[in-house]
Amino acid sequence: MVEDPKWELAILATVQGFYEKLLQESVGGEVPVPAGLEAVSLQSDDDIAGTLSSMHRWLRLLDLAITPAMLRRAFTADTDPEIAEAMLRYFTRKKDPSDTNRDKTDLVATFLYRHPRVPGQWERRGYGLDGSLPLSPFEIALIEILADSEVPPLSEEQTQLLRQFDRLQEEAQNARDLNALLESGIIVRVRELKQSFDSSFYHPGVLATIAPYNAAFGKRFDELFLDATAQIKRFAHELEEQGGTILGTVDGVDVTVEHIAALRESELLRIDYSTALEKFRRVSRLRRTLEQRPPMRRMPQPAAPLPRSTASGNGEKPVPVRPQLDVAAMRAAVTPQQISAEETKLLRVEESIRVFVRVADPKFRQVVPMRFFNLILTPAEADAFSADYLEEKSLQAQVARAVLRLVAVVARMTTEIEELKRAQNSPSLWKLHADSLIVVLEIERGVHETTGRVITSAKQQGDASAVETLQASQKKLNECSDLVLKTLSAKPAEKLAGAATAK
Repeated sequence: MVEDPKWELAILATVQGFYEKLLQESVGGEVPVPAGLEAVSLQSDDDIAGTLSSMHRWLRLLDLAITPAMLRRAFTADTDPEIAEAMLRYFTRKKDPSDTNRDKTDLVATFLYRHPRVPGQWERRGYGLDGSLPLSPFEIALIEILADSEVPPLSEEQTQLLRQFDRLQEEAQNARDLNALLESGIIVRVRELKQSFDSSFYHPGVLATIAPYNAAFGKRFDELFLDATAQIKRFAHELEEQGGTILGTVDGVDVTVEHIAALRESELLRIDYSTALEKFRRVSRLRRTLEQRPPMRRMPQPAAPLPRSTASGNGEKPVPVRPQLDVAAMRAAVTPQQISAEETKLLRVEESIRVFVRVADPKFRQVVPMRFFNLILTPAEADAFSADYLEEKSLQAQVARAVLRLVAVVARMTTEIEELKRAQNSPSLWKLHADSLIVVLEIERGVHETTGRVITSAKQQGDASAVETLQASQKKLNECSDLVLKTLSAKPAEKLAGAATAK
């Protein structure tokens, strides 16, 4: 697979920016950046290979400073998914078998699962490329995110191992309390299971299985942990009202009311489970001790409500300044390599739509779920995608092939426009998606020429239905390309508003 150096540099630049922000918060000041890797320098197209080499060395150093716990605290509901996707691409491409890299990948994939771009996005089902095995929407999204990466293969034995996560998740859900969950050893067993995948851990199918498990386990663990700490705090409150100070003894150490008052549940829950097990076990053992030998008769008092977290910051995010694009000049500069790379993407889009249309319920096959939107097909377009005569040399086959390419270009344009909207806060990624749209516009020109020749043949043979089908698909493509040109040609101050109404 040929890597686009500009795309790789954009990914690394996003990771660098996020890493530097984390370190600035840790050290309380600016982090010196090597010469040539400043934000301004990264906008230049000069010596991209040299810049990539320097960037890789710099990020290897930053990796040593950034721990999984730092990422866990940094990834919040407000984090831009574009950053998380760039981080996932970076960790996957590193092919680093270390526990640290795997933990970071695990954390980022789980964040993407917990925070879909569209609410409820992962609840729908897709179809496997063989038309029978179901693929979850989350796995489809991971396949798209990692499409430009060489992911390791998944053996049949590893596929069987993935099935254990359903049983482990059920076991966690059935745990009656925190002590039962911790004593089950499920945390250690899952960690060993993840380690057993070795480099195949970075396969989309593995990540798509592990992330939902992590989310479900994390939710159940939090529930049981908060229940345990709430009960301990009730005991402490009752004891304090009676003038007592010592709740009980755990591991030979007296636990006092002051100890419980200093307990910060939210901080403990932000620590990685594997590294904080002993802290969690102490809480669990104290709760069990108090249940068996309570310091006093418990009064029927309601549990004090836990404090709600409040959103911080009320200022609006600044709109990044974008350069004015010279669309004509950019189209003239498109290279054959860029065209070839985009043609590969279009073929993948055609194939994925064909798979869906051929296996979907006939009532719903005209609504194809894409990553950010639903692609609506006309009945004639749906028939073309389900056709089994595409390899023929007949006019019917020529019409169907032309329809497939017209629809695929519309899908690619719409996807890139959606990506553009979501990259407003990342200048490097925004520019990369704009470049992709320029390449698709150049391909569109050739698609119209090919379609025109097929329309001429259809007219000569008197096939009015074929002409109508092609012209309808052409109209949809024209409307989409007009929107692309309007979006790319807009003045910088208009870009945000223009893109917001594109969907």
